Amino acid sequence: MVVDGPDVGRAVSLDVARVAGTAGSIDLVLTDERVSSKHLRVTPVDARFLVRDLESTNGTFFEGSRVDELEVSAGASLKIGRTTLRIEPQPRALEVRPSAARRFGELVGESLAMREIFAVLELAAPSDATVLVTGETGTGKELVARALHEASPRRKGPFVAVDCGALPESLLDSELFGHVKGAFTGAQADRKGAFVRADGGTLFLDELGRVSAAVQAKLLRVLEERKVKPVGADAERAVDVRVVAATPADLTSAIASGTFRSDLFYRLSVLAFELPPLRSRREDIPLIVAELLRRRALDTDGLEGSNLDRLKSHRWPGNVRELRNVLDRAIVLSPGARRFADLKISLEASVGSGDELGVRTDLPYKESKEAVLEVFERTYLRDLMARHRDNLSAAAREAGVDRKHWRTLLKKHGLFDGPDED
Repeated sequence: MVVDGPDVGRAVSLDVARVAGTAGSIDLVLTDERVSSKHLRVTPVDARFLVRDLESTNGTFFEGSRVDELEVSAGASLKIGRTTLRIEPQPRALEVRPSAARRFGELVGESLAMREIFAVLELAAPSDATVLVTGETGTGKELVARALHEASPRRKGPFVAVDCGALPESLLDSELFGHVKGAFTGAQADRKGAFVRADGGTLFLDELGRVSAAVQAKLLRVLEERKVKPVGADAERAVDVRVVAATPADLTSAIASGTFRSDLFYRLSVLAFELPPLRSRREDIPLIVAELLRRRALDTDGLEGSNLDRLKSHRWPGNVRELRNVLDRAIVLSPGARRFADLKISLEASVGSGDELGVRTDLPYKESKEAVLEVFERTYLRDLMARHRDNLSAAAREAGVDRKHWRTLLKKHGLFDGPDED
């Protein structure tokens, strides 16, 4: 990974031989004008790495000496042009035995995927280790942070959450690090930043992948030094904060493109895991529904029947957040209902609005678009099959869709339970 120079933060995996240089088609593309188009190649050889200069103009240097070919170990630094590369071990997946518990804080689940996460959280909670949580929108990343806080020795301290993606850089700077009076136009009084407000407790940084390079650099310094300097201040202040960071996407591609610093990633991912989407753990839906009903003082007995079947067959682009919204909407539409079976479950948000597609304005654009497509597919398939009296071949012909693909679509939406065909 690049640790110094104009491309700090860019990195590439050394699972196979990789070439670094300025050419656009190679593995690690640099912008340093003193680096040749194809400058060097690094090849993994057992537990070491073979570095070969590719007849570059300005050479490859190791420990101050120019080299043509050299075998080095992990941790070695190489100088090319104004750029310093370092060979760093990648984080390894943590192997733990699944927890026997079916919940951790407000998170519930009985699937193997969730019980493995509970096991990691149980181990992480007593420590101050920084945690990086990835996962789709609505999977419960903030619930993870709150659960870690409540299960930790910091539970009596503050829990502060910051949505880093919702603020422009100038405001995010002030929100995270604070400012002093007069630091900029409109700064009429001192303001404590999130790090100071979370002192003695836990700071949750959501949408971290969207912050600028300048803010990334400041975050790295705070995490390393445990000191924060408000905007416009002369002195730093020590802070005692546990950080839990979250991003909806894997940061690997952002690191490779240079938009996210690899050193900050490694500092954040002392413990890192991905929350699975709800569609990949449908066995957890009854448990989640029971938990949500219990919090709303409704009867949790008899979680079965057509209502549960509908919830299990839905794709859930908005994940647990969408499931919660569906249940809340059903409770509103079912006055007096005390049992799950009595709820009027509607999977479209715009109930009775005349908008058949039910545009979900309570979800981010991408998830809302997927929900609309989900409703369109299900409605189209159901109506066409009804018109052709469940004749699969006739419906597929009218739709202009291959019969096998049509059957696959029907099975996806729970509208076909016949045997598979070769």
